[in-house]
Amino acid sequence: MQAIEERQTQIADGLAAAEKGKQNLDKANAQSEEILTDARKQANTILEQANQRANKIVSEGKSDGVKEREKMLKSAKSEIKQQSNRARAELSGQVVSIALAGAEKILQREINEKDHDDILSKLAKKL
Repeated sequence: MQAIEERQTQIADGLAAAEKGKQNLDKANAQSEEILTDARKQANTILEQANQRANKIVSEGKSDGVKEREKMLKSAKSEIKQQSNRARAELSGQVVSIALAGAEKILQREINEKDHDDILSKLAKKL
């Protein structure tokens, strides 16, 4: 009889241990599921932050590119304006030289020595 009671006690202890093991397994499964859920949330947060940072970097790059382009355009326009002013000044000087040379040739052909002396004497009288 004692052997039967010991055997029943062993069986009961085994069943209790199995039940406790099952409870521990269920608890461990629940904890692992919670840990996985938290890890997924953290991974999603990290990915979202990385995407935001990437978008910010791209946006800053575009902004810097636009600023650099505007700077280059401003510099190019300034250079074009300077070159245009130089060309105008040079052309103006050439036009004056050509006009003077043309006027000189016209005056040399049209005014003879007698007309020249008359013009000078009239000027002298006015003075």
